[in-house]
Amino acid sequence: MNTAARLTGYAATLVLVFAAAWGAGTTVGREIAPTALTGGDATAGHGAPHDHGGAPSPTSLGLASTQAGYTLVPENTTFEIGTTAEFAFRITGSDGRPVTAFDVVHDKQLHLVVIRRDIAGFQHLHPTLGSDGVWRTPLTLPGAGVWRAYADFTPTGGPPLILGVDLFVPGPFGPFSFPPTRVAEVDGYQVRLDGALTPGGPAPIFATISKNGAPVTDLEPYLGAFGHLVALREGDMAYLHVHPDAVEPAPTDRSGPGIAFTADVPSAGTYRLFLDFQHDGAVHTAEFTVAATPEGS
Repeated sequence: MNTAARLTGYAATLVLVFAAAWGAGTTVGREIAPTALTGGDATAGHGAPHDHGGAPSPTSLGLASTQAGYTLVPENTTFEIGTTAEFAFRITGSDGRPVTAFDVVHDKQLHLVVIRRDIAGFQHLHPTLGSDGVWRTPLTLPGAGVWRAYADFTPTGGPPLILGVDLFVPGPFGPFSFPPTRVAEVDGYQVRLDGALTPGGPAPIFATISKNGAPVTDLEPYLGAFGHLVALREGDMAYLHVHPDAVEPAPTDRSGPGIAFTADVPSAGTYRLFLDFQHDGAVHTAEFTVAATPEGS
């Protein structure tokens, strides 16, 4: 299903569900649906973490645009609702020049996550690096508000980094809220997330995927793993890797219905998690909202 169809179909339901919470007189306008752009085209985006072979610095959570001498420099930050436009940006080094050498991590040199600041409208894109050192990708932001763009990359010879900048879409804005949930329904698949998020240390979590009540046992590798998981902390939108616990599969390998991860969240709080998996040649993204509480509490 394309983005426009997903947005149109889901938005009508959400207006009814959230109307009472927003109250009379709230202007929804051309508002985003929380799950709009989730999953997306298998060639265009995914919701994925990236095991760089070494953990990023604890402060590399997408909360800053500059770290370790590297800076995310956008060429444009304002977009119109629902209008596809090019998003262009550079990664510069300490000398101010564009960086052009990046390690390939999960089949890509750079992964771009874009999501609104109410943690709705998750999308994960793969920009193209030009000879001028500028990354470019088509970008459609279907709702008004402030969005966050995260560049997830490892410069050759440098540390793995996540740098972030805000993007802006003028217009009426009504934020979404997300109740706790460990079960997601996406594109006819049912996905359950088990295990606890324990702040300050690693904890095992497991995703189990079924379709029409039957376990899916032939998940396909996607970008070097059977599943990818990104976590965003509510409040400050810290961006976290959640790494799969398996070696990289061969292209012909199949697995399922379970995918194991190790989550290492730095603090207590509520996290939005986005699981990406591939089946029958299509990528699907399931969303969860999970609280991280101290062990035993």
